[in-house]
Amino acid sequence: MILKAELEKLGLNYSQLELGEVEIKGSITEEQLKQLDKGLRKYELELMDDKRSILIEKIKSLIIELVHYTDEQLKINLSDYLSEKLNHDYTYLANLFSEVQGITIEKFFIIHRIERVKELLVYDELSLTEISYKLHFSSVSHLSNQFKRITGLTPSYFKQLKHKRRGIVGLDNV
Repeated sequence: MILKAELEKLGLNYSQLELGEVEIKGSITEEQLKQLDKGLRKYELELMDDKRSILIEKIKSLIIELVHYTDEQLKINLSDYLSEKLNHDYTYLANLFSEVQGITIEKFFIIHRIERVKELLVYDELSLTEISYKLHFSSVSHLSNQFKRITGLTPSYFKQLKHKRRGIVGLDNV
């Protein structure tokens, strides 16, 4: 919506606008590009025209969508999934991502899975076994090991901390 408003403010015609990507009809002047960038930065958004940066953002978006907004288990490996979706060899994607982000795609994926586990633990609606199943970990112990490796805490200790904070901050004890 922000991108659309900024494009319209500058009188730029576009044919396609989805998930932060836009295809502009005709040409865009250097001044319009600067104005668009300035308008987007007010909302802490960034204009990206570097193909490498765009590809990295697409990798991140696909992983975040997969982890946070999809319950389906991948029928193929993450590497094959990303290669298919982005029409690039996985080795190229992995090397580019590591070079620019300083971590591997796999590590980024694991970090986001653990963030999702933390969310689900905070919601306190599912057991650890259910969370493990929902997020397609091979076992509860696999989830617990990865959780501890990333956070330094066990899932149960993390959950206890949440309950302690709620007791201190909230009015649960009154």
